[in-house]
Amino acid sequence: MVLRNHATRVIVFFLVLAAVCANHSKKSEEKESSYAAPAASGPGCSFDIVKLGANGNGRADSTKAVMEAWKSACEGAGKQTIVIPKGDFVTGPLDFTGPCKGDVTIQLDGNLLGSNDLKKYKGNWIEVRKVDNLVITGKGTLDGQGPGVWSKNSCSKNYNCKILPNTLVLNTVTNGLVSGITLLNAKFFHMNMFRCKDVTIKNVNITAPEESPNTDGIHMGDSTKISIIDTVIGTGDDCISIGPGSDGINITGVTCGPGHGISVGSLGRYKDEKNVNDITVKNCVLKNTTNGVRIKSYEDALSPVTVTKLKYENIKMDDVANPIIIDQKYCPNKICTSKGNSKVSVKDVTFKNITGTSSTPEAVRLLCSDKLPCSGVQMHDVKVEYGGSDNKTMAICNNAQGTATGCLKELACL
Repeated sequence: MVLRNHATRVIVFFLVLAAVCANHSKKSEEKESSYAAPAASGPGCSFDIVKLGANGNGRADSTKAVMEAWKSACEGAGKQTIVIPKGDFVTGPLDFTGPCKGDVTIQLDGNLLGSNDLKKYKGNWIEVRKVDNLVITGKGTLDGQGPGVWSKNSCSKNYNCKILPNTLVLNTVTNGLVSGITLLNAKFFHMNMFRCKDVTIKNVNITAPEESPNTDGIHMGDSTKISIIDTVIGTGDDCISIGPGSDGINITGVTCGPGHGISVGSLGRYKDEKNVNDITVKNCVLKNTTNGVRIKSYEDALSPVTVTKLKYENIKMDDVANPIIIDQKYCPNKICTSKGNSKVSVKDVTFKNITGTSSTPEAVRLLCSDKLPCSGVQMHDVKVEYGGSDNKTMAICNNAQGTATGCLKELACL
């Protein structure tokens, strides 16, 4: 009898658990929370935003349903899944704040569209904060609907401009994976990582027109152990930009273009920026970009910063304007001075097996500071040729110290 009662209790428990998951779409009766939903429990549940009231007609506001799904998933133990099915779901800002009790997967099978009502936004469109063990996957799209608001971007005229919402921000995320999805037409940056650790971006497509303003593909700062793998990026700004405090960054198998290339920096604009260390970029292709692999820093940096242990290997350039460039005199919009005391140190940078074509004669531009020269620069088997017929392939190496082996003779300027 005791065993039978125990078995009965176990069966009842799992029946109750199944009922909780099956009925998660019912509205909470909590009076003070506009996003309240039944708390998940047990080994895992799935939360379909349509069952919570979302409408995929491309017009209705589905913000509340998505936030209900997040609240329930984040409160549940075990593996929790938020399902965004096929359809076009418009939302305003989405604040996915942890910490969460379990591991959350966002299964993006449909499309999320960012509202163009800028009055709704205080910051970003989708921001994930203080979450461990996060997965965002699927074949759907995060569509920022940027064309509707790009005209409101004044950053080309005013460097201290008001920033439009970024599409996806990972803020203090540890052990994360973003795979398979598409990010389209961000209002500003497509993806921004801050204070993240052990995050992988894999098989992602990021797309915006070449003329779209400040639509960086992936930006990161103050982050460690970030991998970007087998990803295709074409935007109006940097495909990938690596900011201060980045350490242990691996970029492999990325196709970039159009855009401004794969950049470290800009560095030195703000006080007390952290160093950049251990960056690897390999097996990548850059097509019709304004830069290839670039390091950029302000000569009038406010605080000392060190950039070290950077390795670029097996990079194919296809009609790239500045295939290899170190610019320690970076100065956009004339906001800086070239008479400052350079405080950004660039050292131990290797360019190996860089091949292809340049759309300008200067295939290599090492524009280092006379006050703090680049050191430990190595060029091995760099064979990038000017594709035009009106000039010759050449290199400029100012204040750069290092060695060159196996390069085109025109590029062996070290």
